[in-house]
Amino acid sequence: MASQFERLPGRIRQLRPSDRREFRDHLLRLDPASRRDRFNGGLGDAYVVAYAERCFARGTTVIGYVEDGRVRGAAELHDCPDDAEPTGEIAFSVEPALQGRGIGALLFERLLTHAHALGYVRLRVTTHPENARMRSLAAKFDAHLNFHAGETVGIIELDPVPAIRGVWSALASTAHAWLWPAR
Repeated sequence: MASQFERLPGRIRQLRPSDRREFRDHLLRLDPASRRDRFNGGLGDAYVVAYAERCFARGTTVIGYVEDGRVRGAAELHDCPDDAEPTGEIAFSVEPALQGRGIGALLFERLLTHAHALGYVRLRVTTHPENARMRSLAAKFDAHLNFHAGETVGIIELDPVPAIRGVWSALASTAHAWLWPAR
């Protein structure tokens, strides 16, 4: 994966609220097929503009692939507060000219790391059955895919975060051994 990233002229980073317009413009640049893949159906520009505004207003995590100051791909993490376990709904979009270059996988990796850091234990991705790229990407990251009501629903179970006490204990032991080596 790293070799693909090195060949890309842009970078992956979390988008700030000030990037809202660039995120919106990215979604508006999606061709009809890519927009259908992203939103699980064809939607007009007005919906897409309102959607981008809602993402930042509701605290959605948006990670983007930014090239020459323009968002060209995005991964979103939406909280699902009604679920019993900490669950997030995830979504991805990459502009057609950049699809097939590994950007979706890089966005997915970054989003998984971020979701793990936020304490999510489960992620859900929903797409239409014809979205082969999303189904393949979800399967690559161990999503368990099912078909339900005309949609493909993937569930990713995240490994639990190690206990912080164990991490601090290991760091303290390493520091102690380094500072006061056995003689």
